Amino acid sequence: MPNTNASFSAFSRVDQLKQQLEKLENLSQTEVDAKQLDSFDRETEDILKRVDGRETKMAAYSFATMAEAEALVNLPESAQEPTSRDLLQKSLQQRRQVLLGMVSEMEGMEETEAEVLTGEDKEDPPLMG
Repeated sequence: MPNTNASFSAFSRVDQLKQQLEKLENLSQTEVDAKQLDSFDRETEDILKRVDGRETKMAAYSFATMAEAEALVNLPESAQEPTSRDLLQKSLQQRRQVLLGMVSEMEGMEETEAEVLTGEDKEDPPLMG
């Protein structure tokens, strides 16, 4: 059995976020129920904790998930039904924007990490004397 590093992931952080974006895109093409969206959000939050972990990023995603609920709470009951689909789409779009921003940021970070890890040693060799 090969000796593998348990902390190594076959998928990069960017790949994991892109997979969530694909899932979100699929959700936005169908009739989404609250259970599906809650499951997606829990999975996304778990991934964000693993790949980033910064409180600011977690808060940004949390705010995106609350957009729909916040808007519904502030609307009178008669106004909730016709706009609920619009609010759901707005909420999905906000999730998408947060994830796209994180993908962009992570791509830059991974590129920098790859350069550091594979870059040439810039030091001169010791003098033979």
